[in-house]
Amino acid sequence: MAPASFIPISNTVCVMDASGSIGSSLVRRLLQRGYIVHAAVQPHGELKGLKGLSNDHGNEKLKIYDCDLFDYHSILDALKGCSALFYNFELPYDQPVYDEYTVDTEVRAAQNVLEACAQLDTIDKVVFTSSAATILWREDRQSMLSDLDERHWSDVSFCRKFKLWHALSKTLAEKSAWALAMDRGISMITINAGLLVGPDLTIRHPYLKGAAEMYQDGVLVTVDLSFLVDAHIHVFEDISTYGRYLCFNHVINRPENAIQLAKILLPSTPVHAQSFQDDAKMIEQKISNEKLKKSIVEFESHPIDQDQNQLIVSN
Repeated sequence: MAPASFIPISNTVCVMDASGSIGSSLVRRLLQRGYIVHAAVQPHGELKGLKGLSNDHGNEKLKIYDCDLFDYHSILDALKGCSALFYNFELPYDQPVYDEYTVDTEVRAAQNVLEACAQLDTIDKVVFTSSAATILWREDRQSMLSDLDERHWSDVSFCRKFKLWHALSKTLAEKSAWALAMDRGISMITINAGLLVGPDLTIRHPYLKGAAEMYQDGVLVTVDLSFLVDAHIHVFEDISTYGRYLCFNHVINRPENAIQLAKILLPSTPVHAQSFQDDAKMIEQKISNEKLKKSIVEFESHPIDQDQNQLIVSN
């Protein structure tokens, strides 16, 4: 059977948190596709990514809400009248570093949002932005016979042991969200994104803790913002999508790839090819995004309309 386009109860969707690069880009893309968007911004959030969008699309298309993820009523206000939620967690600007306390914060935020969705009859679908870090970390990863993909989970004890707080936070938050979604009968899909490469990326990004090990294991993956946003739109609009989707479009498994990434992370520091002379050969890729690629190809082979045939798969 050919994949079908998702037909929501209403053309209104919510993006939460809409202030970061992913959220603001999702708002812009959804507006371009004709949706009415509730952009929910946390108290610490900035509106710079949303500036001008109201003028471009009219006040009737974009509504901005102040939304505290620990204030249940403000979440409900932002979701009111929406048929779907695009959710991603952004750290407060006064707490930019992941630590053991961040874990509880992110888990409670995810629980509050899913509980709010369960209270509204209009919410048909939740697209939950997670991380590839929820898949990568386990004791036996080097001896595994199959590639890592969305069927796998990072081991919570392993993450605690090596203080991989970002991976632990994302893993527990996503697991909590799935538990609630299944218990409350919420239709949810997760996008497990690789390291997002953009102008704000620095060596201090918490995803990068253990980057050397990820590189050696053949599981260091990155994703471009445009590809990530389009993947979100795809899993939302295609009714045949389900479960988790590992999302990346670049694998860092060659010395030249590593050098290119190092230049992005340390633009003011010279990076010499000699630094990677011991790793001159290509490292075998041990991670797969085949589920997402197959879904996109199948959907595009049976396009519903010209505008929905937008995604491009790259390796």
